[in-house]
Amino acid sequence: MTDPAYRLNVGAALFNAEGQVFIGRRAGLPDGAADSWQMPQGGIDAGEDPAAAVMRELLEEIGTNNATIIGEHSEWLTYDLPEAVAASAFRGRYKGQRQKWFALRFLGAESDIALDRDAHPEFTAWRWAALSELPKLVVPFKRHIYEAIAQDFARFAAG
Repeated sequence: MTDPAYRLNVGAALFNAEGQVFIGRRAGLPDGAADSWQMPQGGIDAGEDPAAAVMRELLEEIGTNNATIIGEHSEWLTYDLPEAVAASAFRGRYKGQRQKWFALRFLGAESDIALDRDAHPEFTAWRWAALSELPKLVVPFKRHIYEAIAQDFARFAAG
């Protein structure tokens, strides 16, 4: 059962052949902010299967979904938005998000990644990073999610 105060969401840990994971710098945040990075994530449409949603979100956010799902976190993970953010995000309808996370293997070339294919880009820059590095690069209210994903998906980081 889902708490209606949380928006259903998917997250994508996209691994390259070297076992590094895709991270993008969030649009709308200061470029120098240490916690302005995150993995692709996005809402699940009504009636949409989470696995289909993660592939759609990849295409929307990074311009390609040339990937295959190689794993899935066993639980839904939840985070609360800070009060100031919750009041404006999603028109104040949700206090946070409930996420289903997937591990995916990137099958394309780096040239396939195009952050500007969507009219409202999610990211301004991207890079590959060590999975273990991610918790220190995200906003504090998402840190526990990234710690859980880094631990659970470490088996995919071997390449």
